Amino acid sequence: MFIFSTSKMTAITQVSSNKMFGGFQKVYSHESTECKCTMKFGVYIPPQAEVKKCPVLYWLSGLTCTEQNFVSKAGAQRVAAEKGIILVAPDTSPRGVNIEGEDDSWDFGSGAGFYVDATEEKWKTNYRMYSYVTKELPDVINANFSSLPDKMSIFGHSMGGHGALICALKNPGKFQSVSAFAPISNPIKAPWGIKAFTGFLRGDQSKLQEYDATELVKKYIGPALNMLVDQGKADNSYVEGQLLPDNLSAECASNNVPINLRMHEGYDHSYYFIATFIEEHINHHAKFLLQ
Repeated sequence: MFIFSTSKMTAITQVSSNKMFGGFQKVYSHESTECKCTMKFGVYIPPQAEVKKCPVLYWLSGLTCTEQNFVSKAGAQRVAAEKGIILVAPDTSPRGVNIEGEDDSWDFGSGAGFYVDATEEKWKTNYRMYSYVTKELPDVINANFSSLPDKMSIFGHSMGGHGALICALKNPGKFQSVSAFAPISNPIKAPWGIKAFTGFLRGDQSKLQEYDATELVKKYIGPALNMLVDQGKADNSYVEGQLLPDNLSAECASNNVPINLRMHEGYDHSYYFIATFIEEHINHHAKFLLQ
């Protein structure tokens, strides 16, 4: 594979490599300056990257996930190979940083970084997933792969859908498009979000709103977000009020921020749902990445 970047190379270590649809599904590790630990990410390199730079589509996974869930279950590589899009899927939190209580709960700490930069003393050194995703990881990708730095989009699932939405909303113009499967759309009003934000952000109301997509939409000013959201109606997390996509849609309407919220009968919160519509999501992003 040709490397086109003239940036200083960031040291990365290949963990695995498998040929797939003419390209390669790889996993790498590196020492993160933001998270102060070893982080892993999956990257699918399409065959087109052998001869030219390609746009990048970042995927953010949900609670309890690692980089492997998307790599193994979403079925995204075939479409990425057809379109010539690099897929990047990072882990969901720092690992093994020896913070007391980091492994005590499935919805807070390890596997549940919530894509925020923590301000609580106990967590703030390592739990900087927002800066990792929006700054460090793109720098790593652009320094090591044949990517187009100005052609990036982002999508995700559940906690990762929340992450994708806030990364796009907080950085107008950085991402060409954004989409989400069953995102935690209004975390300051959802049990998962309240628990995480209270723990990571000291309960500071202004800080909480900075990481809530529904609140961010109220004051969004910038280029069109090209936002697509899919939600299954049989999703227990939706039924129990953890996701609240209707709140996001209502605020988008109030601020004239276009959103295509699609509700699907019978679909749940699993990767079966994601795999069903992943091709449509990648095609959605391709319209803007391949312009």
